Amino acid sequence: MRHLLMATVALSLAGSAMAQSSSAVYQDNRSQAQRAAGGSQANAELFYMIEQLQGEVRQLRGELEEQRNQLERLSQQSRSRYIDLDQRILSLSESINRPADTSPAPASDEPEATPRPTTREYRQPTAEERQAYQTIQKLIREDKDYDAAIGAIYDFIGEYPEGDLTVNAYYWLGEVYLVKPQLEQAKQAFTIVASRYPDHRKAPDAVYKLGVTLDKLGEAEGARQRMNTVVRDYPESDAATLARQFLGSE
Repeated sequence: MRHLLMATVALSLAGSAMAQSSSAVYQDNRSQAQRAAGGSQANAELFYMIEQLQGEVRQLRGELEEQRNQLERLSQQSRSRYIDLDQRILSLSESINRPADTSPAPASDEPEATPRPTTREYRQPTAEERQAYQTIQKLIREDKDYDAAIGAIYDFIGEYPEGDLTVNAYYWLGEVYLVKPQLEQAKQAFTIVASRYPDHRKAPDAVYKLGVTLDKLGEAEGARQRMNTVVRDYPESDAATLARQFLGSE
């Protein structure tokens, strides 16, 4: 009887131990499944985030490429505009320097009239135009950024043609080219002011600086002629005083 009781107790304890062991295994398996499910969800979220980032990178690359193309087009347009303007300046310079027809005029009983220079009314600048011109002046006088100033002057001339400050812009284009020095371009710019706008306040300075430019180019006779022109046509100007000093130092 005693042996039977002990066997029963032993079986009961063994059953309890087996039940506990099964429960622990079940709980461990469940925890592993939960961890695996959580890991899969995290991986899915990470993958989604990576895809989003890759999409944004592709979009940014596309926008960057588009902006690069736009800048290249603008650069080509600017270069074309500059080349076209330089060609027009050169053509005008060549026409001004071309020898005039010296064949005698037919005789006439009437006295020849003396041509008189006419003073035109120049378009006055707007506030926006003045601001753009001040920006050019700052690039030249303060920043000494002559390349940027040249680009700004070309833009200004294209945006505000045939105005009072446009003549100034042509003059300063010559000054900047003279400083660089790009003497042929300076010669062209000063020639435009001297030939197209002889009644403008910048004309005496432009003719004088044209003489200076020709002198630097080794065209001594042309330089002397320009200095004489300043003295003859603008005798009361500061440029005439400088031209007299130039002629006196020859």
